[in-house]
Formats: sequence, C-alpha cells, structure tokens
Amino acid sequence: MKPDYFYNALKTEKAVLVGIQYKHERKEKVKEYLDELESLVHTAGATTHGRITQSLDYPNPRTFLGEGKLEELVALVNIQEADMVVFDDELSPSQIRNLEKHFKEVKILDRSMLILDIFSKNAKTAQAKTQVELAQNQYLLPRLTNMWTHLSKQKGGIGMKGPGETEIETDRRVIRSNITKMQERLALIEKQNKVQRQSRTDKKRVALVGYTNVGKSTIMNLLSNAGILAENKLFATLDSTVRKVVFEDPDAPGVFVPFLLSDTVGFIRKLPTLLIESFKSTLAEATEADLLLHVVDVSHPEFESQLELVKKTLFEIGIKDKPVLLVFNKVDEYLKANPETDLTEFENSWISKEHAPVVFISATQKTNIDQLKRQILQFIQ
Repeated sequence: MKPDYFYNALKTEKAVLVGIQYKHERKEKVKEYLDELESLVHTAGATTHGRITQSLDYPNPRTFLGEGKLEELVALVNIQEADMVVFDDELSPSQIRNLEKHFKEVKILDRSMLILDIFSKNAKTAQAKTQVELAQNQYLLPRLTNMWTHLSKQKGGIGMKGPGETEIETDRRVIRSNITKMQERLALIEKQNKVQRQSRTDKKRVALVGYTNVGKSTIMNLLSNAGILAENKLFATLDSTVRKVVFEDPDAPGVFVPFLLSDTVGFIRKLPTLLIESFKSTLAEATEADLLLHVVDVSHPEFESQLELVKKTLFEIGIKDKPVLLVFNKVDEYLKANPETDLTEFENSWISKEHAPVVFISATQKTNIDQLKRQILQFIQ
C-alpha cells in the first residue's frame, strides 16, 4: 500500500504549534508568526490545540527545543491527544529523527512541509502541479535517510501526500531523476508560456502581486469577471491567471482602453526557497508586466512588514524598477478598527513615503473602485 506523504486527511486532525522567540524579536512578533502558522494549519484542514514557545538564541541542533521545554511539549501533545506537532521553522533531518523518538504516533511537520501540503492541495494546472512536485522532491532528497521509518508509522493525513514515488526503493537516485525530469517539463511549459506572452506584447500588461490572502483574487474578479476562487484562506489560488480587460475612460465616454490583467501566487514569511525557485516561471507574468498592482491588506496589524517582505521578495527574484500602484485593500475593516483616522491624510503620508501612487479601496464593498480604474487608465494611456 502506498504511504501518502503530503495528504490532507478527511478527519479533522489536531495540531500543536511550536515557535522560538529569538533574542532580537518581540513577544508580539512571535505571536503573530504563530497566528499565521495557525492559519496555515486551518487552510490545510486541521485545528490547533495549543502552542509552545521558548526564548532561545538559536534552535537546539538536536531537538529544536531545550530538554525541559521538549518535555512540556510532549505533555501538552498527550493531554490534547494531538495528531501532529508543527514547527514554525524548518527542521533538519536529524532534528526530525530525534523528535520522532519522543512522539510515538504523532507526526512531526515543519512550516515548509505544511506549505508544500497546501500547495499540493491547491495546484490545479499542469504547471503548478509540476512546480509543487519538484519542490516536494527537492525537500525530500536530503531527508530520505530517515523518512521511511517516519512514513512506516503513518496512515495518511496532513503532510503525508507524496510527490509520486511511494515504495522504499525511492532512493536518492530515483528522486534526482525525477527532479531532472520535472525541471525539463517545467522548461518546456515555460517555453510554451513565453511564446504566448510574446504574442501579447502589443497590449499593456498589469499584474497583481502581494502577500497571500490580501484580496488579489477578489480584485481580479471585480475588474475582469475572471471567476477565480477567492477564499479567506492562505494560498487559495496558485495558478497565474491572465484576462483581457477593457475599461471605458470615465473622462471620455465611448473611449475603451484594453489591457491584460494577471493574478499571481501570494507571498508569505519563511516561504520555502524551493517554492520560490519553482514558482519563478509563474511569476514571469509579474516580471514582464508594464505595471504592478501591489495589493496590501491595510486592516492587518502587520501590513507594513508584509508590504516590505513582498518588495524584498520581488527584488530577490529580479523584479525591480517597475511602475507600482500601491492598492491598500480592506479599508472598510481598517476604518472600523481605527474610526479616528483621517483617510486623506493617511493616503497622502503613504504617497509621500513611497513616492508612488496610492489608492485605498475595499474590493468586497466596491469602495473607490472607480478611483482604482482611473489610476490604472492614467498609466496605460
């Protein structure tokens, strides 16, 4: 019988979360990280039943946590009858092996494994599926030595659906062969996509980018009637979608302006490097766009750090010196939480800070959508 490695279970599994408060981090920041990890767990289909944090300069190289805190974690897992322990940082193969000795039938997952599981579940197109499969194989390769003893105890669930090879003979040689094949397959898909993009060079291209779950797909649907899945979950959509959009110029009735609008996969903290590399081809729509709509969830308490993370990630994958329109979404929720805010003054401060155009909207309430359209048209024309 095949051991499914990265599989989402039908039953609701229970998870306990583990994080480290590093010397330079505030306690509130660690809580925010674990809140996000809990959202990932929820997206994967499980529920959270407790958290453990420890202040450390760096993770214990053997067991991630110190000995006393590890005993506390084992006790919590037993009390909650948890199915899995999810660590907010990536675990080394030896850490996984040592932790397994303390947890008999409980799965040990790290943030990367959880994100890979979600991506595996949500990938729909051949390109996205191949990209996720490639990242899974690359993740498994250094962990292969102890992985099979880990799998032999498991019967499915989150973190258990594998990238294809399922028998014990899935050794390093086979996985390396798979990686090569998938890289070749992705290169072919990207070649075909590049031809398609080149055929569209006569049209202006606008790409939505931003942190995951900020409302990009909702805005895409609003502007283009694309019919994309838009859920209040992390990574609800992975595949790049391109739609032709035609706006009527509000200042010149009867004048219609066409352009191409694309949606892209969202970013997140500690996104596995393997996935960033795998999804570079998906982000090609952003790389070759004439204008980026950087969508920000202004109602999120850490929206500024999310904004900076997206800018940093875009720079790292080679997207720089492009015109950007900052789209602060969910302004209705922000004003509910901050009723004393002068929105005009807030907007002007961001225009001054970013030296770029800014628009505040609510995609769900359709607030200021005409202003957003006008800003896009101004650039295109």
